[in-house]
Amino acid sequence: MSLALRQTAAALPSLADCYQGSGPLAPFTPPLIGTEIPAGAIKAARWRNPALLEQDISLYASRYPGGDKRAITSLWSKWHFVALTVPTLAAQLLLNRDLPVGLDNAHVIVNEQGCTKQLWLPDEGVPLDTQDPGKRFAKLIDQHWAPLIERLAAISGAAPRVFWSNAGGYLNFYINALAEHPEVNQAALTAARALLESRHLNGQRNPLFQPVRTFTPKGSDEVKQVRKLCCLRYLLDEFSVCSNCPLEGCDRVARKRST
Repeated sequence: MSLALRQTAAALPSLADCYQGSGPLAPFTPPLIGTEIPAGAIKAARWRNPALLEQDISLYASRYPGGDKRAITSLWSKWHFVALTVPTLAAQLLLNRDLPVGLDNAHVIVNEQGCTKQLWLPDEGVPLDTQDPGKRFAKLIDQHWAPLIERLAAISGAAPRVFWSNAGGYLNFYINALAEHPEVNQAALTAARALLESRHLNGQRNPLFQPVRTFTPKGSDEVKQVRKLCCLRYLLDEFSVCSNCPLEGCDRVARKRST
């Protein structure tokens, strides 16, 4: 980053300030930014190597001996995606700022289960000057999610769309949550929502298009939100389907038999 950009970013409010108070960010820990990289932090770029990615997931996988690899990898990805999505959206929607969240910039701090709990980033990012969703979210989508999802699918056998659905589900949830924040940037919010409402992104099919649908079950007045795709966690004996699973109500044994 140039000196001018560093000075511009330094003059802006800190991302950590957005996590103060009782709003939707209160349960989360903000990324560590610009400090010394913590001991034991993992450079996310190593996950470009499928063998290293599989090695880093192995601690989490050990919790489910003999468990379905697709489900284990999907659940691991959900931990990582939420840790990545929340600060990215906070920066974009509250500060109109582009965080350096690409694989080549971010480090990951894991919890005792081997899952992502916090990020380390080199700086606070730079102001955004476009409302184009593809450009605004390029670091998140093109530089982090796309290469990581390709490798997660390769090592697990799960379809890439499972991981994109996991990522999109968190985008949908936290965009709506941050929409209620008193400091939300309305233009940034419109761009974020357009990301999930566009069939195409940068001239290609958008894997994040409508990750969640809303419907009213027959004979009920309740409006429900349901994911487009299942995260596969039901394939592990420790879990049933989640509350917004598209498979809810189906026979669990039959589902397992069909996979």
